[in-house]
Amino acid sequence: MANPLRVVHYLNQFFGGMGGEEQANTTVEVRDGPLGPGRPLQQLLGDRGEIVATIICGDNYINESKDDAVGAIRQALVELKPDLVVAGPAFDAGRYGLACGQVCRLAQEMGIPSITAMHPENPGVQSFRRYSVIVPTSANPAEMQSILTSMLPIAFKLAAGEELGLPADEGYIPRGIRRQIERGEPGYKRAVDMLVAKLQGRPYESEVPFRQPEVVEPAPPIRDLRSARVALLSTGGLIPKGNPDRQLSGNPDRYFTYDVEGMETLTGDEWEAFHGGYFNQISSGNPNYVMPLRYMREFEQE
Repeated sequence: MANPLRVVHYLNQFFGGMGGEEQANTTVEVRDGPLGPGRPLQQLLGDRGEIVATIICGDNYINESKDDAVGAIRQALVELKPDLVVAGPAFDAGRYGLACGQVCRLAQEMGIPSITAMHPENPGVQSFRRYSVIVPTSANPAEMQSILTSMLPIAFKLAAGEELGLPADEGYIPRGIRRQIERGEPGYKRAVDMLVAKLQGRPYESEVPFRQPEVVEPAPPIRDLRSARVALLSTGGLIPKGNPDRQLSGNPDRYFTYDVEGMETLTGDEWEAFHGGYFNQISSGNPNYVMPLRYMREFEQE
């Protein structure tokens, strides 16, 4: 039997068990064996692979001090000599997705197969899909087990040096890379078959996928802003200090309205940012970055 794969798993501070936003500036740390989601991953690997180490880094640190973080991770990979790098899954956490993509790109540059997983809308997809194989996820970390299960067949292929098939067949996000493949029928016949299917109302699949942008009809213009009633809306996670309404920091299913009549500005004494997708400290210090009430009051006086 072949030796088990040496696997290195990358996690952020939250999934690595170090803490939440307060630990987002944690520098690169290397721990022996699997941690957090690495434990079910190790069970799925079975005797085909061993997670020899887990690399943990805070989301803020790797995104704001990229050169230092990437340098430390590179050195760790040189010492660990993995056959495969697994990053995440990151789901819809934007900074985590960018970090996972960065780690996979580094692994690729070092000649190490790598794989990650995240929501298709995660900014890490657009930034790094050409450098790594990314398996799509939902926004719900409760699906961790099923996502890890779907990652493994692709991971084993990558580690074995096998060529992957098409994204739709293998189950990864299209990478925007075109390559020559053999088709059973010539292009003119496939094109005519699609046209006939379209004219007859039958289902067909284009070979040139196009993502139809969402159409949002603009509201009619307001002729006189002096009589307008303006509402300030934000998805930036701004809440009253102490979170009295128990809003969620990620994937909330409700919204709240707050009266700002008589307020000229928002201060950190009364408001704070509570959002799982970005570093909250700056916005908590000056909530007007999220909800620009101060500047709207200035416009109101004009």
